[in-house]
Amino acid sequence: MVRPMKKNRDKKLSRKTKILVATLLYFISSSSFALTFALPQGGDVVGEVQMTTVRRGESLGEIGRRYDVGVYEMIEANPGVDPWLPRAGTVVVVPTQFILPSGPRQGIVLNLAEMRLYYYDPVKPLVTTFPVGIGKKNWSTPLANTTITTKAKEPSEVPPASIRAEHKAKGDILPAVVPPGPDNPLGRFALYLGLGSYRIHGTNKPGGIGVRGTHGCIRLYPEDIQTLFYMVPVGTSVRFIHEPYKVGWHRNRLYLEAHQPLTDGRYLGSDSADNLKRAIERAITGSHNVNWTSAQMEAKSQKGYPIRID
Repeated sequence: MVRPMKKNRDKKLSRKTKILVATLLYFISSSSFALTFALPQGGDVVGEVQMTTVRRGESLGEIGRRYDVGVYEMIEANPGVDPWLPRAGTVVVVPTQFILPSGPRQGIVLNLAEMRLYYYDPVKPLVTTFPVGIGKKNWSTPLANTTITTKAKEPSEVPPASIRAEHKAKGDILPAVVPPGPDNPLGRFALYLGLGSYRIHGTNKPGGIGVRGTHGCIRLYPEDIQTLFYMVPVGTSVRFIHEPYKVGWHRNRLYLEAHQPLTDGRYLGSDSADNLKRAIERAITGSHNVNWTSAQMEAKSQKGYPIRID
């Protein structure tokens, strides 16, 4: 009688183990890599710049995705490196250090100039950041303050008449409704904004993350939108900004992060010397010795990651 009982117990343990392993595998496979940092105490900089070596046949965009960095962020950080066919063995910079955008640290803040989204946890002192794709020229993402009005898993896409007309002119007839599935440009998750048809959503074309390629919506990697979807409650504030110069403190030193501004007419001059000066002066409280020559040089280089300027 003892042996059968032991044998049955072993079977139950084996079944539990299988369930546990299956559960762990599910969470491992469905989880996504995200850059989450503790908010700095008395500072503005999170993360660390990393270096990696190019593998044979991979592009800067593919390298960036491994680290949750967008295509153009990688191009900015690695001037002179062929973004599509970098030489195998080349050591490249991965810009995973960021100065937090100016203004309130709450809700979602999306800086169009760096094509990056920041989400501040409403309970814990944490910030999570993701690269994004934004509106192409003539289909610009608006500068506005709004909120998340609703969320949808496996959304259907209803292309606006303007987009259908654009595609029709190219001989591409879009359906009135695109159902959920691999052909849906919204991907599997969408956050709807109080801005008409503008949304934050996934994509079925991950190569468009970190570049200007949408009709104004905000596009995330499939793994990133899944993470953000479950983190963000309805009613979360969303603030769109265009901030090519970010200035902040790190370990009592002043840092500048410079990006190339968008080329739309309304952003012309946003990377001027006067705007650089204003950004630095906003960050300084009291007297501080700024190396203005260094600041101007780094502003022109537009490397896209923080550089010390004092």
